Amino acid sequence: MRVFRFLFLPLLSYGLLFTLSLAQMAAQSSKVKLDSTDGLKLVNGKAEMATYRGRKAVHLMPLPGHELTDGSVFAILKGTDFKDGAIEVDLAGAPRPAADPSMKGFIGIAFRVQSHAEASEMFYLRPSNGRAPEQLTRNHSAQYVSDPDFSWQRLRKETPGKYESYVDLEPGVWTKIRIVVAGTKARLYVNGAIQPCLIVNDLKRGESRGQIALWAHETTEAYFANLSVK
Repeated sequence: MRVFRFLFLPLLSYGLLFTLSLAQMAAQSSKVKLDSTDGLKLVNGKAEMATYRGRKAVHLMPLPGHELTDGSVFAILKGTDFKDGAIEVDLAGAPRPAADPSMKGFIGIAFRVQSHAEASEMFYLRPSNGRAPEQLTRNHSAQYVSDPDFSWQRLRKETPGKYESYVDLEPGVWTKIRIVVAGTKARLYVNGAIQPCLIVNDLKRGESRGQIALWAHETTEAYFANLSVK
């Protein structure tokens, strides 16, 4: 009987640890339902629920009168507290019909966002560049920026090609992106690719933490669905 007890207790302990491990994994992985705008804090814009190309999605829009101006719209996910991990989302972005040709349908995800989007790290896409006839334009398809100090203009001027890259994109088409963050490093994966299309080894805000936000330029028709955070 004692032998059985000594054999049973280790098995029980192992089972308990295994159960706790599964519970911890479940707690660390969560799918954020984008089936309502209630959980979003809007900065410089508004949002509505819409059906876009067969998917229920958040439609992110600028404030009235700002549809063609040069500004950003953030939809901060209330209650998120992100430092390291993975963010996945399906997004679709295209320039508004009356937008200037230089507007490429900028759309992406901001992370480690501060309270009113005054500072953040971000990966975004320029969908209209993905299949451009010029290679240099294609090389500007995916971009990293760090607000407020490191705009794309500054990064491109000071370190050409280091914080942007080519990836195959189409305007208005659903595109899956995955952002993996660890310390001062981040990687961007597009459409299930095993290899990242853009690697950043020196996030400009260091090992900060903050919220997660949907992001789009004011000249962009922007849709988001199927968000998950690990």
